[in-house]
Amino acid sequence: MSEDSAGWLGTPGSIEDSLTALLRQGARGLIEKAVEAELQGLLDQYENVTDLRGRQAVVRNGYLPERDLLTGLGPVPVRIPKVRDRTGSGIKFNSALVPPYVRKAQRVEVALPWLYLRGISTGDMREALSVLLGDEAQGLSPAVVSRLKAEWVEAYAAWNRRDLSDEHYVYVWADGIYSALRGEDDRLCLLVLIGVNEQGEKRLLALSDGYRESKASWRALLQDLQARGLNAPPALGIGDGALGFWAALDEAWPQTRHQRCWVHKTANVLNALPTSIQGKAKAGLQEIWMAETQAQANTAFDRFARDFGAKYPKAVALLAKDRAALLAFYDFPAEHWVHIRTTNPIESSFATIRHRTTRTKNCVSRNTLLGLVFQLALTAEKSWRKLGGFKRLPEVVRGVRFQDGIAIVDPPNDLENNQQKIAA
Repeated sequence: MSEDSAGWLGTPGSIEDSLTALLRQGARGLIEKAVEAELQGLLDQYENVTDLRGRQAVVRNGYLPERDLLTGLGPVPVRIPKVRDRTGSGIKFNSALVPPYVRKAQRVEVALPWLYLRGISTGDMREALSVLLGDEAQGLSPAVVSRLKAEWVEAYAAWNRRDLSDEHYVYVWADGIYSALRGEDDRLCLLVLIGVNEQGEKRLLALSDGYRESKASWRALLQDLQARGLNAPPALGIGDGALGFWAALDEAWPQTRHQRCWVHKTANVLNALPTSIQGKAKAGLQEIWMAETQAQANTAFDRFARDFGAKYPKAVALLAKDRAALLAFYDFPAEHWVHIRTTNPIESSFATIRHRTTRTKNCVSRNTLLGLVFQLALTAEKSWRKLGGFKRLPEVVRGVRFQDGIAIVDPPNDLENNQQKIAA
């Protein structure tokens, strides 16, 4: 891990607190969605039953008072819905997942790898919920699991049609997430785009499947965003060496600058060097992206080429070919450098998705995979923090020029000087 990426992680205590909060949110959402699916099954069962006045006999009737399930992660609040039986037959809704008066879930610590590594897999959903809630989850039927799957697919489809005409993103991070899951055709590649708006809020902007991060796949994704109203080009795109994204970006938004990810580039360069000198080479690379000014970075760049070029020309060539794109961040606010030098917003958020799909070997459909990953991504999005130094983002949007991270104030021209003298 580079010093850059390590700086974003915070203290160990903050990681633990954030993860605990994230797990609580995920557990609550998972439980409540499953309970809602149970309820819908009951309503469907009595869909055609009416009372003497022709009204539907069994209908929703609000919620029971919110109660906490005591878990190893602390209390997880849940709301259980109620029904009203207009026939007076005494029909009630009792969740098999969270029966009345159950207030304690067992073995929640064990649920962590299930919920986030494989817990939202079709075949494992019932087992995952059993780990979370114990034997009470055994009443969760396959029909409920199927209903949940369908809801996730529908939610993803609706999100993928949302209007974007009122949105503007200043920076976008792009990456391709390869899944070990095999879909209907081949190993699936998920194309992910995360954007930050003028308020500094990070948002999941696009999630789609593509063929090996090809130009055609990325172009289709960007064209879809434009068709839904996202026409203002981002100031900067951040990504790794996948050529398909950069070629598509130049077609869709030719004004957008390129910033290559330093974490990916460092790994690629080190892989082309013997293990015995990788430590020295890594320090040399760090001198480049940690330099205070672009001039100092260029000096460190030349020094790296001098030290390693004679014996390891391939490694140096890997670095040199993207020189301009690696140093683009110097033309943006210094407060943003730690965020825009790498694709960490995607890497950190989707790490658990990579692990989960690696551990789950089942073949799934395209829609199912996208729906499941979308649910995980939405949970991750809730924990994303605002971009550091977000108050500088409007300056970037206005086209203020930056040199070595500092805003350049252009001197007034002669006309403005004369007007100032006359006014004086």
